[in-house]
Amino acid sequence: MRLAELSERSGVSTATIKYYLREGLLAPGRQINTTTAEYDEGHLRRLRLVRALIQVGRIPVATAREVLGHVDDESLGRTIRLGTALWALPQGTEPDEEDPAVAAARREVDRLLTSLGWETARELSDLSPVHRSLVVAVAALIRLGYPWDAELMAPYAELMHQVARRDLDHLETHASDAERVETAVAATVLFEPVLTALHRLAQEEESARRYGL
Repeated sequence: MRLAELSERSGVSTATIKYYLREGLLAPGRQINTTTAEYDEGHLRRLRLVRALIQVGRIPVATAREVLGHVDDESLGRTIRLGTALWALPQGTEPDEEDPAVAAARREVDRLLTSLGWETARELSDLSPVHRSLVVAVAALIRLGYPWDAELMAPYAELMHQVARRDLDHLETHASDAERVETAVAATVLFEPVLTALHRLAQEEESARRYGL
C-alpha cells in the first residue's frame, strides 16, 4: 500500500507517519522510485502499536523507540526479548534502600517467589524493574501497617500466574516472534487497565452480595 492508504487504514495522518519514520519508530517502506515507497501489513501492525504506546499509553517517543528496539532484536531469545521490551516500558519509583520497610518488603517478596518456585523471577530480581515496583508497593503497605507478607500475596500471585498462562496461550496464536512480542507490549499498555477495572468491579459486586447496597 502507498502512504495515503496506510494513513487511511491506520487512522494516523501522513504527517505523523512521516514523523514516526524519521524517529525510527517505523521501518522505511520499500522504495518504488525517488519519491514513492510501498508499505505492507507489517507496517500497519507496527503503526497501530506505535500509536497505542504514544497516544494511549502516553509513552515518550524515546521510550517507545527503546521498547521497539527490543521487539525487533532477533539476537535475543524469546523470553529475554519479551522481558527486555516490557522492562523498557515506564515503571514506578525506585525503592529507597535506606528504608527499613523496603528491606522488609524485599524479604517478603523473596519468600513469595521461593514458595511459588518462580526461580527465573528470583534470578532476575536485581535487574528487573518489575521486581523493584513490587518491592516499592509492598513497602508502602508495610509502612501503612498492613502486613502484606508472602502468605497473603501467594493466592494473588497464583491467580496472576493463571492470567499469564492465558496471555501466552494468546500470544502463541501469532505467527512470528515479532508479532508475539508486539502483542505482549500492546497488551501491557492497553489490557492492564482492563484487569484493574475488572478487579474493582468484582470488588463492588462481592461487597454488594455480602453487605448489600
